[in-house]
Amino acid sequence: MYKEFYHLKEKPFSLTPDPAFLYLSKQHQMALTMLNYGIQSQVGVTVISGEVGSGKTTLIRKILQSIGEDVTVGLISNAHSKFGSLLRWVMVAFDLHAEIQDKAELYQVLTDFLIKEYSENRRTVLIIDEAQNFDLETLEELRLLSNINSDKHLVLQLIIVGQPELLDLMKCPELRQLAQRVSIDYKLKALGYKETTAYIRHRLMVAGGDGNTFDKYALAATFYHSGGIPRLINTLCDFALVYGFADEQLQIDLSLMLSVIKDKLQGGIFPVMVEENQEQAIIRQLVLQEKGVDIWIDLSESDDEIAFEL
Repeated sequence: MYKEFYHLKEKPFSLTPDPAFLYLSKQHQMALTMLNYGIQSQVGVTVISGEVGSGKTTLIRKILQSIGEDVTVGLISNAHSKFGSLLRWVMVAFDLHAEIQDKAELYQVLTDFLIKEYSENRRTVLIIDEAQNFDLETLEELRLLSNINSDKHLVLQLIIVGQPELLDLMKCPELRQLAQRVSIDYKLKALGYKETTAYIRHRLMVAGGDGNTFDKYALAATFYHSGGIPRLINTLCDFALVYGFADEQLQIDLSLMLSVIKDKLQGGIFPVMVEENQEQAIIRQLVLQEKGVDIWIDLSESDDEIAFEL
């Protein structure tokens, strides 16, 4: 819709995880390094956590692109305890087909597969995304799977990825044995202001556009209301390009971005910020000093009042 107007080859702010658009902030680079290290050094269990939309799945997609032919990967994404036995999910992830129903026999089929891969000098990695959807019983099954490893022979590596609730689950006494087997864990946090601006410019340029399509005040408002969460940044920026196209506005300014944000907040789905952190408070104050505009949006105000203030 707006691609030609902004000279873009593709949409820069799609919500679909795409490693081609991956912006490696300092922490995302560290998480990627940890994942690579875990695979290459044959670590038993790696855990990566982060808020919704923080870029965890995009990192996994990036890892999958770089894994060598000597590694067999099974991926479980968007699984849930209510969807059936974890062992069945694992069998599907490794493309293992068995008509048997008995768990002990299925476990043996999986064990035989892992040993065969190991004997052929192939490492086997099971990646589980959105693992916070599992209950305690299912996560305990992961520990049982890790029991396949014995002595110095590591036949199965686990990479467990999920939202912060996953960490809460793993702190439960029932899962202390699984937690003790975690060799690497890393938590992704929200982007800061400078990282947010670099992230937006990076995605615009990867899409073939101008990295300065958003002025600094629009970037500030985007950071303030997204809290530095990549998925929320994408949502606001994508809508801003739609609004800009409709208004034939080549550069997204503060007034347009605030209109986008207010409309998204009034829609009731985009999360309303409950409390600003220190960096958000500083950015809000700087914009107020330089532009005379408070980027906090009071949904009780009328559009006329907003327009008058700007």
